[in-house]
Amino acid sequence: MKKILAGLALATIAITGVASAQDSPFALQIGARKGVMDYRQLQLITLGQMAKGEVEYNAEAAQKAADNVVASAMLDQSMLWPQGSDSDSNIESRAMASIWAEGSDIGAKGKAFAEAAMAMQAAAGVDLASLQAAMGPLGETCVACHKDYRAPAN
Repeated sequence: MKKILAGLALATIAITGVASAQDSPFALQIGARKGVMDYRQLQLITLGQMAKGEVEYNAEAAQKAADNVVASAMLDQSMLWPQGSDSDSNIESRAMASIWAEGSDIGAKGKAFAEAAMAMQAAAGVDLASLQAAMGPLGETCVACHKDYRAPAN
């Protein structure tokens, strides 16, 4: 009986989730975008803690985190950035409308992030000094994009 009730509860949650997603496509896109950023942040925290000496360097964990950063950089995120999903149009978003403006350099910033992520991928599992050397340039790409295109938290 418990298995049946659990199955019904899961089915109800799944159906409700689908209905909610259909009701709010922007919310789904923004949520997915935030998910990608949160996933990156988790990997970058792992790398950053090692680089700062807050946790012991572990080549395998560093390499896994760097590989994951690269994987996230290679995702086609075009569906996650629809016009109108900016912070001026949607309170769930911190993306500034300037991302979509004529002359935006968001593509160049994304490319710089991907290049720095690949440099981290090459360095992370080598040794601590290599990870530390790659951390600054990678972090700088994050800061550059957030400075220009992310609204402050309320």
